[in-house]
Amino acid sequence: MKHQKQTALAIVVVCVIAAAYLTGCKQDTATNPNIILCMADDQGWGDMAYNGHPVIMTPNFDDMAESGLRFDRFYAAAPVCSPTRGSVMTGRHPNRFGCFSWGNTLRPQEITIAEALKTAGYVTGHFGKWHLGSVREGSPVNPGTSGFDEWFSAPNFFDNDPILSDQGVATQTYGESSMVTVDAALNFIRKYADQDQPFLAVVWFGSPHGPHIAIDQDSALYADQDRKLCHFYGEITGMDRAFGKLRDELRTLGIHKNTVLWYCSDNGGLPEIGSTGGRGHKGHIYEGGLRVPAIIEWPSRITQPRITGIPGNTYDIYPTLLEIAGVSMENQPPLDGISLIPLIEDAMVTRPEPMGFWRYPGGGRRTPSHLWMTALLLEQQTGAAIDSSLLDLHSGDICKQYPKDSLPGHSAWLNWPYKLHRIQDTDGMVVFELYNLEDDPDELDDLADGESSLLALMKTEIENWQRSVIGSLNGEDY
Repeated sequence: MKHQKQTALAIVVVCVIAAAYLTGCKQDTATNPNIILCMADDQGWGDMAYNGHPVIMTPNFDDMAESGLRFDRFYAAAPVCSPTRGSVMTGRHPNRFGCFSWGNTLRPQEITIAEALKTAGYVTGHFGKWHLGSVREGSPVNPGTSGFDEWFSAPNFFDNDPILSDQGVATQTYGESSMVTVDAALNFIRKYADQDQPFLAVVWFGSPHGPHIAIDQDSALYADQDRKLCHFYGEITGMDRAFGKLRDELRTLGIHKNTVLWYCSDNGGLPEIGSTGGRGHKGHIYEGGLRVPAIIEWPSRITQPRITGIPGNTYDIYPTLLEIAGVSMENQPPLDGISLIPLIEDAMVTRPEPMGFWRYPGGGRRTPSHLWMTALLLEQQTGAAIDSSLLDLHSGDICKQYPKDSLPGHSAWLNWPYKLHRIQDTDGMVVFELYNLEDDPDELDDLADGESSLLALMKTEIENWQRSVIGSLNGEDY
């Protein structure tokens, strides 16, 4: 009898230990991984220590670059912020839904990554810079109406001690801006870390966008630099520290192995103070305006560190994540992105599809986050009437039809290693430039005159793509 009791006790102990082990590893053995998408605001390709910057300190990004899949040639879909963010949400070039420049919104008709992943059982959260519409309750393009279950967001970039929108409620926070963003995201992540339900957390920093106000801890590291550089570099280091806290917490929670952590920036480097990945800077369709730092970490699938020169794009994020989650959306409008799963699995030799860029001269819209959030806080405190003009109520209206026989602005077509630029001025005159990026990464040696056959082929391809984009813009996809 004594032996039977000891045996029974041993079995109970083993079961308890096994249950505790399985609980601790629950997320790491889940079918679908957790997903965290992080994005910087105005960080150029060269604004990373691991990409050779001689001054900036980014130890946490460097560590991730040494352990994950590091892109040497990753592109923002657009050379400014809002359009690129729209491309992440939809997998589409932002011109397709009229998001031409900064401050332009999503269209409510678009299917977002949050909406798509919710069909696979994901709980979704957005934290930090939104810049795709209002963050007020009642807007058709706030994060909540765009598929996010929880959100703690700003209408644009924000600095230290920001007022953020907690699902429509203006909330005063205190602290360094990147850390405030990460702390909000971690409150969400901790809540779902030991659940069977996977999560999507979109963590969009407000740094290192101007006016560049680093906290003393970070600016002191660059005291020997010009004041502008001191605070710009300090903001990047502050963002790196916050990102490191996020990454470390995934390990503490025991969920890092089955979490896709994807980091990139929204456009190329800033003029004068930023470090770019080629000719030009933010706002340009040349490499300096589009090429951005990017890393994916997913230890259960990316088991060895790699650096890839195969081009990727922010509009590839949507189709990649849909394939990861096994999602196929009904009535999915045309995508510009492709799934990068073969690249993640080290089975992609070259990018199978070209990628298009287009800076359509549509103009931006001023979206002063601090002023708008201060106004919202005051409205809530005083009971004042809500300013409905800030709700973006007409963001889904398609009032204008764009002609397909005129393709204004600066566009480009990248079919590695060749990149064709199509530049149409306000009088309709078109100039083409052609570069071999493998031989000429700075886009200085124009091959257009000597490669007539290639030029003709790529000219046809880019103009066909642009007419497809105009069709979407005119509402043909809905």
